[in-house]
Amino acid sequence: MVALEATHLKKNYDGVTAVDDLSFQVDEGEVYGLVGPNGAGKTTTMMMITGLLKPDAGEIYLEGKLFDPRDRQMRSKLGIVPQDIALYPDLTSVQNLRFFGRLYGLRGRRLEERVDYILQLTGLQENADHRSATFSGGMKRRLNFGIALLHEPKFVVLDEPTVGIDPQSRSHLLDGVRELSRQGVGVIYATHYMEEIEAVCQRVAIIDRGRLLRQGTLDELLDRGSGSVRIKVPRSTSRLTEDFRRIAEVVVEPDGGLTLFIKNGNLPSDLKRASSLRRVLDLLDDAGIPLAAIETQEPSLEMLFLQLTGRSLRD
Repeated sequence: MVALEATHLKKNYDGVTAVDDLSFQVDEGEVYGLVGPNGAGKTTTMMMITGLLKPDAGEIYLEGKLFDPRDRQMRSKLGIVPQDIALYPDLTSVQNLRFFGRLYGLRGRRLEERVDYILQLTGLQENADHRSATFSGGMKRRLNFGIALLHEPKFVVLDEPTVGIDPQSRSHLLDGVRELSRQGVGVIYATHYMEEIEAVCQRVAIIDRGRLLRQGTLDELLDRGSGSVRIKVPRSTSRLTEDFRRIAEVVVEPDGGLTLFIKNGNLPSDLKRASSLRRVLDLLDDAGIPLAAIETQEPSLEMLFLQLTGRSLRD
């Protein structure tokens, strides 16, 4: 069953298009990665999905029904982990969880069961009675994550949940996301950390400037049987750049240099790489331009994004 479906979402701010005709769906138990650099439209997309922003166009369906943010029962099916930590610093872990649990309508034994479960899930049992003001950034994010799960939502949105945290907290959070998937909860996981996407997501959408560039499983996106040679060229001429484009994918760097990607194509990999690399080196030699760097790369999301947009995921 489809947990969430977003169709043709659009959002503008003062004439600037933040999200432009974006469509995707997330199934029950699926962790769906939303990848893009800062300013790509990830947060705006999630704010529309959770009802915090009204889209200028498009529709959102939750479990097959048109999502109405005014419908309390529909909202109760959502769990939201915001990028900004939302805790009361003078309350302990347990007090924060009990407070938000009551806001969700939990009471009595059920509330205490959920509080105990969340403390275990986030690894905060030993800090249950400590004020959150004393916590590290990672511990705060783990508690922030747990609060969104108190009411057992059917769909969870995570907006950059691991920014600035320690490896131990990151591991706890990723384990928590995997557990949600096992329980059949649909998850949107928005980040620009590629290693996390590859660790927990079944499908991925790459977006930039509000538009969907590519989506699919990791195997579909990356073509695991292929690779590329990445060549750094310190400088070039317009004619030489055009010659390079006949051989490889070319990205013009801000400093005026070039990055060339030689892909395998339909030829056997060794033959394709060797012949194309030889042509690049011959062109550089004829132009009297030294080679800056060369490396063989296996396909990765970051490399795919760079090839699609010509800029880094962390821009």
